[in-house]
Amino acid sequence: MLLTNGVMQAPNTRDIARNTPVASQVQISTRELQTLPGKMVLQLREPGASFTSSHAVRDWLRLQLATLEREEFTALFLDNQHRLIAHETLFTATINHTQVHPRVVVKAALKYNAAAMLVAHCHPSGHAEPSDSDRRITERLKQALDLVDIRLLDHLVVGGMEIVSLAERGWL
Repeated sequence: MLLTNGVMQAPNTRDIARNTPVASQVQISTRELQTLPGKMVLQLREPGASFTSSHAVRDWLRLQLATLEREEFTALFLDNQHRLIAHETLFTATINHTQVHPRVVVKAALKYNAAAMLVAHCHPSGHAEPSDSDRRITERLKQALDLVDIRLLDHLVVGGMEIVSLAERGWL
């Protein structure tokens, strides 16, 4: 575990494989090894924890979403200093489609008293390129959250190990 500015971070998969005696003595599948840091990060991301960079957010999302077989839509609720208040999977769907309802997203953000949020979902196909419907729902979410003064900082699409940021593309 790493402690940076009071924030605990799980090491990456390579670090676990290199530094864990069990990993060298027991045959562990790649999929099992990839889920291990995600489980640790879930335990470490308590209220008040900060993601130290956009790279840390991407790593965390990759661990949570990259290997899922069905689409999931996850929200990270942040305070004014962008510290994590909570994270929650708001929607789970079929193999290729998630129906996202802005009302549910706004309700969850208000429940956590969030000042800002990030949303992300996975494409189990492994292709991270945002669809037209991804862009449309992002715009609808931004409009709905703006009405209650909550900033939507980004919508990230995870496809395998690749992540595309709609904000970086100028679509937010």
